[in-house]
Amino acid sequence: MPRRLLLALCVLGAAGLAVFWWLTQPSTIALAATTRAPDLANGQEMFNIGGCASCHQVPNQPDRLKLGGGLPLTSPFGTFYAPNISPDPNDGIGRWTEAQFVNAVVKGVSPGGSHYYPAFPYTSYAGAKVDDVRDLFAYMKTLPPVAGRSRDHDMPFPFNIRRTLGIWKLLFFDDKPFVTNASRSAEWNRGAYLVNTFGHCAECHSPRNPLGGIVSAQRLAGGPDPEGQGFVPNITQKGLSDWSESDISYFLETGQLPDGDSAGGSMARVIRNTSQLTPEDRKAMAVYLKSLPPVEGPPKPKKPAG
Repeated sequence: MPRRLLLALCVLGAAGLAVFWWLTQPSTIALAATTRAPDLANGQEMFNIGGCASCHQVPNQPDRLKLGGGLPLTSPFGTFYAPNISPDPNDGIGRWTEAQFVNAVVKGVSPGGSHYYPAFPYTSYAGAKVDDVRDLFAYMKTLPPVAGRSRDHDMPFPFNIRRTLGIWKLLFFDDKPFVTNASRSAEWNRGAYLVNTFGHCAECHSPRNPLGGIVSAQRLAGGPDPEGQGFVPNITQKGLSDWSESDISYFLETGQLPDGDSAGGSMARVIRNTSQLTPEDRKAMAVYLKSLPPVEGPPKPKKPAG
């Protein structure tokens, strides 16, 4: 190979690597140095709507507030293992600063400056109010520390290269904060906030493209379970047209469907969280969900004849 051509290829390769490194640089926010008294009751509400215990509770033990992690979450890209987010100073988040916690939750960036995988639903949490995240952090520091770390994620190449998540974020991560709709009631806006940010309902109730991004046009319209176990229902009016606001609110409290059946699978874990919410927040979520226009989701797979 001529020397000039080899030199040109080296220059192009170096330039491409530099562009890749620049595009995939983790983005963080700086917290203003203000003193505020945390609202622990609000932090607890954010903890419950955020479903923190559903993923991070130590498996096979009854205390949902022991957040030692370990739960496996399967996906088409590999298996994730929920980390320890208890206040343990060695194995959990006990030594994290408030700023590090906020950037983890709303930016998907670790204290060490690497990207988190979007199995951690920061893609929804990104719209949350910073003060709500700060209250959540203060509440979580009151929970029992749990020793022990989860095993590393089991990710094949190239998904095990976290830096590539910077490109994924450019394509699919919208980190704009939640904006109130002035034409709607305060109750509707509260429900919209809870459903779309900490509630992260779209993360399971929406179909995804081959790269794992939510299909925006079918948001909340149901689809294959992200963990590969069944089909998640449509929660727009295409799926909930026969439900009243009271039905939705009661379901979020008890897991009971209008037909007398009850929630199962991963939704049963969700109900253990939403049942802890205030009645006002459950009603606000119901008001918002009942207002959504019908959206046609992907077709359910046909059951094999038997």
